[in-house]
Amino acid sequence: MAKTETRFVCQACGAAVPRWVGRCSGCGGWNTLVEEITQRGGKRTRHSLSPDVPGPVSVDSVPEDAAARLPTGIAELDRVLGGGAVLGSVVLVGGDPGVGKSTLLLQALAGLARRGAPALYASGEESVAQVALRARRLFGEGSFGDKLKLVAASDVADVEAAASAVSPVAIVVDSVQVLRSADLESAPGSVSQLREVTARLIELAKSRQAALFLVGHVTKDGALAGPKVLEHLVDVVLAFEGERGNAFRALRASKNRYGSATEVGVFEMAQTGLAEVPNPSELFLAERPLHASGSVIAPVTPQEGGARAVLVEVQALVGSPQGGMARRVATGVASSRLALLLAVLERKVGIGLATSDVFANVAGGLTIDEPAIDLPLALAIASAARDIPCPRDLVAFGEVGLAGEVRGVARGSTRLSEAASMRFKRALLPASTAERLSERDRAGIELVAVRSVHEAIRYALELG
Repeated sequence: MAKTETRFVCQACGAAVPRWVGRCSGCGGWNTLVEEITQRGGKRTRHSLSPDVPGPVSVDSVPEDAAARLPTGIAELDRVLGGGAVLGSVVLVGGDPGVGKSTLLLQALAGLARRGAPALYASGEESVAQVALRARRLFGEGSFGDKLKLVAASDVADVEAAASAVSPVAIVVDSVQVLRSADLESAPGSVSQLREVTARLIELAKSRQAALFLVGHVTKDGALAGPKVLEHLVDVVLAFEGERGNAFRALRASKNRYGSATEVGVFEMAQTGLAEVPNPSELFLAERPLHASGSVIAPVTPQEGGARAVLVEVQALVGSPQGGMARRVATGVASSRLALLLAVLERKVGIGLATSDVFANVAGGLTIDEPAIDLPLALAIASAARDIPCPRDLVAFGEVGLAGEVRGVARGSTRLSEAASMRFKRALLPASTAERLSERDRAGIELVAVRSVHEAIRYALELG
């Protein structure tokens, strides 16, 4: 017989306690415990498989097409997914409000519908009329025939019923935080509801062999809202990033059971939706100023450890403080990295900036987390401080240590190949990285190997 159980669950980490307390013992959050009522069935013992569960099989007996991929028709999305969405897989897409998550997935379903594949868009935040209005604005009237179906659903049972009626190959649920299960009495978005709803949707995708996309909310820190178990349950976790006032968007994979988790796709927000950017380097460098100090080109991997290199312009500006207090402002790079480099420049190079405003920026709106951005950022600051431009045909990459040394970074050949494709002639890079490169890896670029940031600045500014 089922038993009713009352407990208090932390909405931040999922920890459960029998009675309410002010502070969660799991994550330390204040006032995050919410009362939830659940039903628990009695114990049962079973020593055999259920009738609908196949027995154990060998790896070699499983056909290669058992996990067939479904290309969405959006090359940048397919690249991040590893070649398309796997049938039966569950993809969680997170991002700030208004960044374009719904637009991207609606475009993916529209591409499938145009090719004759049935698709279902389940919206818990918009009415059917609102979604249809957006679809007509993006794609025009009569673009899908009867293949793209819309449903407004606030209960997971409604999504299951719609999928049963449509038999789609791809389903979008927008968003998972607003769905609820009538079997639980807690509010939508609570830990227990998220677990139950996600588990039922995953079962739906696996049983119907449909590619399922879940739109997820994010917290103010940019992390996916809800318990961490949500990310463990799904097969792929994607983050859609971009500044509200910037047209560029980056799609990154942080987890991918069916492909590389180091890919990144770049999009541009246009009047007709999200446009793919097959050559981001060309777009990011299109407005690079001529002979300007404080500007350095860096071949970086937007996804740390990623397989794709992109050329971005790293900018710095040094000025007199207003009001007597020196400011440090970093956009696109971590403020802690900027503070570290300023200390290194002062102690190891002799560039004193303690009484100066320092602004650092990655043009184009990308956020770069990898340490290879250190050397170009240090060069840009030194160039701005001394008002000497760096050579226009020079790129730079490398990590800067606290002793002022330039440390090696991965994927040197990929970075040089991207620089060569954009007609750059010289590259400042760590000596340890240069030593590992073959003649073919150099891509016809003159390598300037350096071991210290002082040596790199002296070379770049003397040539400038």
